[in-house]
Amino acid sequence: MLPNIDKAIIPPEKLRDYLLSPSHPVGKFKAAYFRTLGYTSDNWERLEADIRIILDNEATAKEHTKYGQKFEVRGYISSPSDRTVLLVTAWMLLNDENIPRFITAYPGD
Repeated sequence: MLPNIDKAIIPPEKLRDYLLSPSHPVGKFKAAYFRTLGYTSDNWERLEADIRIILDNEATAKEHTKYGQKFEVRGYISSPSDRTVLLVTAWMLLNDENIPRFITAYPGD
């Protein structure tokens, strides 16, 4: 489990203006997927809450960059459209920090 999950940072703009934005050059492809689950920029708080639920799951260390250690946390969420899906979330622990910062989310296998 990631440390300090109760303090995990998930910027609202990362959800609203990237993951759930149908007009973001990169995020629009993820937004299309999240729309099928019932998430939109209007209910971004629901996505945040669902992401926080899976933070109790095991974190797998991934790439270590000059900025810090990346982690992946996987878990099942129940979406607003009543679908249960595997979600993969990416996190970063910046060097000299012990608070996880949300990077992105995408569908699991």
